Amino acid sequence: MNRKLVAAALACTALSSPAFAQDAAGSEADSIVVTATRSILPPNALPLTIDVIGKEALDQQVAISGSVTDAVATLTPSFSPTRQKLSGAGETLRGRAPLYAINGIPQSTPMRDGSRDGFTIDGFFIDRVEVIFGSNALQGIGGTGGIVNQVTVGAPTQEGVTGRALLQATADNEFSDAGMGGKAAGLVQYKAGRFDASVGAAYELRGLFRDGEGRPAGINLTQGETMDSKALSFFGRFGYAVTDTMRLDLIASRFELEGDGDYAPVAGDKIGGLPTSAEPGVPPGVPATNRTESVALSLTDTDLGGGNFVSQIFWNRSRDTFGGEPNPIASFQDPAIAPVGTLFDQSQNRSRKIGGKLSYERAVPGFEALTLIAGFDALWDTTEQRLIATDRAWVPPSDFRSFAPFGQANLKLADGLVRLAGGARYENVKIKIADYHTLAANTYDGSDEATFGGVDVAGGSPSFDDVLLNGGVIVEPAPGIRAYASYAEGYTVPDIGRITRAVKVAGVDIDNYLDIAPIVSNNREIGVEVKRGPLNASATYFWSTSTKGQLLIARPDGIFDVVRQRVEIEGLEVNLAVKLPIDGLTVSAGYAHIDGRFDADQDGAVDTDLDGANISPDRLNLAAAYASGPVSARVQTQFYLSRSFRGPGRDPRNDFEGYTLTDAFVRYQTSLGGISLAVQNLFDEQYISYASDTQRPTDNFFNFAGRGRTFTLGWDYRF
Repeated sequence: MNRKLVAAALACTALSSPAFAQDAAGSEADSIVVTATRSILPPNALPLTIDVIGKEALDQQVAISGSVTDAVATLTPSFSPTRQKLSGAGETLRGRAPLYAINGIPQSTPMRDGSRDGFTIDGFFIDRVEVIFGSNALQGIGGTGGIVNQVTVGAPTQEGVTGRALLQATADNEFSDAGMGGKAAGLVQYKAGRFDASVGAAYELRGLFRDGEGRPAGINLTQGETMDSKALSFFGRFGYAVTDTMRLDLIASRFELEGDGDYAPVAGDKIGGLPTSAEPGVPPGVPATNRTESVALSLTDTDLGGGNFVSQIFWNRSRDTFGGEPNPIASFQDPAIAPVGTLFDQSQNRSRKIGGKLSYERAVPGFEALTLIAGFDALWDTTEQRLIATDRAWVPPSDFRSFAPFGQANLKLADGLVRLAGGARYENVKIKIADYHTLAANTYDGSDEATFGGVDVAGGSPSFDDVLLNGGVIVEPAPGIRAYASYAEGYTVPDIGRITRAVKVAGVDIDNYLDIAPIVSNNREIGVEVKRGPLNASATYFWSTSTKGQLLIARPDGIFDVVRQRVEIEGLEVNLAVKLPIDGLTVSAGYAHIDGRFDADQDGAVDTDLDGANISPDRLNLAAAYASGPVSARVQTQFYLSRSFRGPGRDPRNDFEGYTLTDAFVRYQTSLGGISLAVQNLFDEQYISYASDTQRPTDNFFNFAGRGRTFTLGWDYRF
């Protein structure tokens, strides 16, 4: 894509191009504090693309699709289509992995990315989702594609007891017993003077999914499923107003999603176009499970010395259990334990985080146009991946420590006509891995003469430090009209677990193993926004580079390895929402085009397209929403456009055919609560998911069809 042409196109469309990734957020975004920005300045004062998905819009999307991740992906054109699985591997925002957070607490496990971070809390307890687009280091490690921050329910404002309840029933297009599901959730809040408490629970059963032809959806035993599962989520928030401006909050949550293990996979036929399916059966081992527990204590003061003070300490623990395949995985074989080809095992990621955040923001006395922020973040993360049947370490225990002081400045000039913003974050990271021995099969190539045994790897404590810069300019010639340009650097580590477990030769020393070097992505973007009267519009052009990026490359056995190469991504995102003269009716459109390439021959120049495991397809979103009196409704269509992948080694069988999905939602408010009906895939489209259509062209167990027409009937009540 020619950057000059794109910039010219942005200038030409500045007054007619759209705004936010979903039409319900437009007017709200400038009136609330977006906590993910680490600032109380309004979004229009920051050189960032920010979207806020409010509670009403979020509840609609969760009713349609069943998860917060699907909600964000549906409403955001530059977000890749989800896999509709428990695993979010390959799901990207602007071509890079987003950082999922809950109240700013990172849910990702970058040391060994299990890709389960989209399922760590039930959406019932989320009040809004803040999406910050593009690489940045605002929340520390991991935000190379952007930040998806889930903000939990706030403190009650009404004295006494209040709350809400939700009941839902879900059915497939055939209303089969196996396809039935249900959800029950409740939240009780209490306020007495300065003290308040909120406690709740949500329980959900998911039945068998079916594709558009009524066939049971394929099951991915290893990575995990959301179908044929049960999920239990607990939430608690306890607060005390120390003074009129100072508040102490304790927030705790626990989420567990566990497969029922009632189905076994049935091979499809990729060449013949037959999707992978499922049949009643009992797979070996224990079903795939995701469990996350989190506790955070925060102390805030909105008027400490005339400024805003925020502090937080947190603890987070996750257990991601991967399922086992009927045919033993070659990587797990060890003749010292059992004859080759007979040893069954399955793995579990275990991660624990302890961290703290501190920041203070204040306008400079006597020079109120200048606002300064100073802060400090600390994070300790311990992660390992074990084989739970034989208690072997696949990924050795790996310790990560990060200290990061940062500072930001925002200067308002000419009474707000121009703003200058910028800052720096110093990341000091240390990784510690003890000496370890790889799995026995790591030295086995499948031949009769090959030997097992694994290799010894010398541990070490590599450290990295870097100054991550950001800066930008905002011009707002009139209220509701602004243009901006920005530069920001994001930072993460590669999937160290995949790297350490894949060492195949003796003599490797972790201290000088270059593949563990960090990923620094440089994000540049220019954008325009118009939010005046009935119009909410934006257009953004962005491009990012990383000289030593991370690619996931699938091996023949379906396990992904990490390859470190130069990556360049650029794209254009355009959104529009217009309130029509008909009371309560809004129409919206969104479009995203993304190109991504990497340096396959390592000559310093990118030459090969990123594949479907690393970048999303182009997409057009259309929607119409209505809200007036007791009635609210929405119809939305996503056009996922076809895509070809070019470059050395690219297989044309992985080209994406594209598909179109339409959803609908209607709700009616009564004196006894709201009654809603959501329909996913309204026209019962038969399609192969993007992840399956663009990877592993000969794997008949990886040809997953998307979910067919699905109905969800709900009742919600506030008291």
